[in-house]
Amino acid sequence: MRNWPRLALIAWVMLRHGMDQLVLTQFSHPLLRLLARVLSIGRRLDAPRGVRLRLAFERLGPIFVKFGQVLSTRRDLMPPDIADELAKLQDRVPPFSSALARQLIEKSLGRPIEAVFSQFDADPVASASIAQVHFGVLHDGRQVAVKVLRPGVLEVIDADLGLLRAGAAWLERLSADGRRLRPREVVAEFDKYLHDELDLGREAANAAQLRRNMDGLDLLMVPEMIWDLSSAEVLVMERMFGVPISQVERLREAGVDIPKLARDGVTIFFTQVFRDGFFHADMHPGNIMVSLAPATFQRYIALDFGIVGTLDARDKEYLAQNFLAFFQRDYRRVAELHIESGWVPPTTRADELEGAIRAVCEPHFDRPLKDISLGQVLMRLFQTSRRFNVEIQPQLVLLQKTLLNVEGLGRQLDPELDLWSTAKPFLERWMNEQIGWRALAHQLRQEAPRYAQYLPALPRLLHDALKAQAAGGGAVGGADPASRELLQALLVEQRRTNRMLQAFGWIGAGFLLGVLAASVLARLSWG
Repeated sequence: MRNWPRLALIAWVMLRHGMDQLVLTQFSHPLLRLLARVLSIGRRLDAPRGVRLRLAFERLGPIFVKFGQVLSTRRDLMPPDIADELAKLQDRVPPFSSALARQLIEKSLGRPIEAVFSQFDADPVASASIAQVHFGVLHDGRQVAVKVLRPGVLEVIDADLGLLRAGAAWLERLSADGRRLRPREVVAEFDKYLHDELDLGREAANAAQLRRNMDGLDLLMVPEMIWDLSSAEVLVMERMFGVPISQVERLREAGVDIPKLARDGVTIFFTQVFRDGFFHADMHPGNIMVSLAPATFQRYIALDFGIVGTLDARDKEYLAQNFLAFFQRDYRRVAELHIESGWVPPTTRADELEGAIRAVCEPHFDRPLKDISLGQVLMRLFQTSRRFNVEIQPQLVLLQKTLLNVEGLGRQLDPELDLWSTAKPFLERWMNEQIGWRALAHQLRQEAPRYAQYLPALPRLLHDALKAQAAGGGAVGGADPASRELLQALLVEQRRTNRMLQAFGWIGAGFLLGVLAASVLARLSWG
């Protein structure tokens, strides 16, 4: 019952901004169109629909703003007027007062602003759903950006998450499809990441990790964190200078190679996912800039690290095999991977799932990105998954969202970009490293500290074993019959164990030779 006030507010805001008209007018049924006309009586809806939708999302708070940010990157799915308005949600949410921001910063620092900053801009340079950003200069001359958490945001998010949890529970009770989609687990995952984003100390740690991971790639820049001035509510970091990635014409005029920039974005994404298993999961245009400085020309600049995704080795291997199977149009392997992973019931017929996946994906290959709607592909795959009872994997929800963002950015930069052919060489190289000699060398390096503990003790252990065996042999002849029988049985069991160990050794050697042969064949086939 405590969710009813928030639910009533959502309904009132939607009606006030005419969202019911936006939905009902899309239907051709005469009764629905009549309902739309009746509901419009007494209301003035002069503002364009995109403006009304943006204002409704702003009024409803952080979760709705984030939903609008995701929609703004999908211009293939949204009308241009709506996409243009929703793009303003990326960094132009109405700010809170500068006096309140100053008060929050001073409370976090424990001292007046003038004691830390030689210059501080009271007006925020950007304002988003969770926080807003001010520029400043430290007394040592370093230019910094100061991020301040929006006050009262936690209470609003908790109220909306309560509604989402209640809706997810009802969906699971009322629909078999709802249970298959596991909505409560998806909401729990969303809950976790949103609360992580509300801790600016965690965001600073995420940024530091991503900065280390990207060091040496020379494609992505991450600001340095000023740890002694940061807390859970205030984050002070190096100020980055660049052009927002949405300003494509300005980048082109500056001499940026736009097609290469689009390819670099795909490389950065797949490097973070498959090499590191740690990726920036909030890659909308408001969080991405491009450097025009001579020393770092055409490098990406990443901002806002509140949401990151992580994948374990099993997830990475499964995803890489799926991607490669799709690239090679090996739909049989895709079906087998779904069955092996448990995403579909074990009784599923691989040939039927293979045929369904082929029917969805085959028409979209050998076409440039501008002619492919990933949204339509996902929708058809979802319809197919209902037939085979595919379960949604909550741990991959962030990855799916980020992949959509990457596609949206690629579409804005270079409509001719072929996402698949750009990613395929990277994934093939990654798979080679997982099954070839490089993988073996990497595993040996990881196990080296453990081996170092055992190697010095091997001579002593071998001497003790030989000494024990000699002592046991001498005792056989002089012991009583019961002891001799027991010792003989032990010796027989020891010889049997030795034979088993030898057999396992030969099996291991055969397995390594098989891996080597598979690696060579894979290189020849991919070459």
